[in-house]
Amino acid sequence: MDPPTPDSTSREEEEDERNWQELPRDVTSMILSKLNAVEILSSAQYVCSFWRTLCREPMMWRNIDMHNLGDLWDLDYDLEKMARHAVDRSCGQLLSICIEYFATDNLLNYIIDRSSHIRHLRLVSCYSISDDGLSEGIKRLPLLVEIDLCYCSFSKEVLETIGRYCPRLKSFRLNCQGFRHPHIECDEEALAIAQNMPGLKSLQLFGNKLTNDGLLAILDGCRHLESLDLRQCFNVTLGGNLVKRCAEQIKILRYPNDSTDDYEFDAEIHDDASFDQEYPSGISDLDLLSDGDYYDFSDGSDFSEYDPSDYDPYEPHHFYD
Repeated sequence: MDPPTPDSTSREEEEDERNWQELPRDVTSMILSKLNAVEILSSAQYVCSFWRTLCREPMMWRNIDMHNLGDLWDLDYDLEKMARHAVDRSCGQLLSICIEYFATDNLLNYIIDRSSHIRHLRLVSCYSISDDGLSEGIKRLPLLVEIDLCYCSFSKEVLETIGRYCPRLKSFRLNCQGFRHPHIECDEEALAIAQNMPGLKSLQLFGNKLTNDGLLAILDGCRHLESLDLRQCFNVTLGGNLVKRCAEQIKILRYPNDSTDDYEFDAEIHDDASFDQEYPSGISDLDLLSDGDYYDFSDGSDFSEYDPSDYDPYEPHHFYD
């Protein structure tokens, strides 16, 4: 079989491009909606002119997903700059945003300044966002319906602020790593939720250190609660009147030892029994952290510069070195 000539190769490329452009607009939009922001900005928008046009429409950026990006240190992009560019493209229509690892106070402030209608905020392992940074941001997002704080480290005062300034809040997730040992009991977060989030319908407290007292406070304070996830909350002992109360009030209940097969994050249980013999009970999470346990993703990265004002939109791969 003869190899293709340059002319035939060119015709095949043109035909492929025409085929992409002949897809119905709604089908193409559905395809693009399955991609995260990095995939769209670094590749999808360069497939053809039709895709490029769609990728620049504000409606495409009503939901910005920048989590689960693999090994953060293997990416050749400045993720914070890309997030700012994605927010700019939303033109104030942003409704939902999810960021993992790299968010900072400055980035959160930038997002909120341009997106006052956000309904769903999700932060995963964002240790460079401070208590003050999140609290001040939350005060400017009164339309929030869902908030997810997964593997972050925020004080109970932040939870109180969320409850006071987000009257429409229906879903809250406060997830961390599950611990059997060291044995630490703490109901501060549970009480903050119970006292400040009365309208909740869905609550996930994966790996929380609350006790039966904290659970009772939530049941008393969140009367509209329909779904409660207590997986790996090993200080909670469901039995007797408490389990009966849960059964009467909660439609969907996940028990502390229920399967984690459908959980999206690492569900490995920390179990160091020797720790309880070396340290007294009742110590806080902050007492367990050393300087080496804090990771700052905002400075000193090896990511290449990404400045949307410096690139030609018709040339691909401007996020690479």
